Amino acid sequence: MTGLLVRLATPADFPAVARLTVAAYEADGQLKGEHGYGVVLADVATRAESGEVLVAVDGATGELLGSVTFVLPGTPYAELSGPGEAEFRMLAVDPAAQGRGVGAALVEACLSRATALGCSAVVICVRGGLAEAAHRLYERLGFVRTPERDWSPLPGVDLLGLRRELPGPS
Repeated sequence: MTGLLVRLATPADFPAVARLTVAAYEADGQLKGEHGYGVVLADVATRAESGEVLVAVDGATGELLGSVTFVLPGTPYAELSGPGEAEFRMLAVDPAAQGRGVGAALVEACLSRATALGCSAVVICVRGGLAEAAHRLYERLGFVRTPERDWSPLPGVDLLGLRRELPGPS
């Protein structure tokens, strides 16, 4: 998508990020039967204290199109990352903007940030059986399944581990 800008979210963005994230997860069916995860998704201020909340905006209109939270191991929102790895969570694209490259731009921004920090890999988890478009996106961007990192935070919620190696220092 031309004219897409990815930047660090500001506190003024937080209400829109909260609405967009919850709407995207609801549209994908990822909040069905969840107890309280919508509240976690909407708490952008806490995510921003623990990591970096990035937003994708339309460069021409300033419209917020998507967001993601980038974290390092040992921080409150890190679930899978170990030493030398980075992780991103809560990738969300406005349902009306899906298919326009927003998700890929946010993932690429996380990969670039991890590379700049000297990380050797980026790890993520995705919900099994849902969000096939997300699975295709991650595969296209070089993420590979790491079944040893699969886990379940709640009964009936199965998360699949994925990992993307990053280039070493040149």
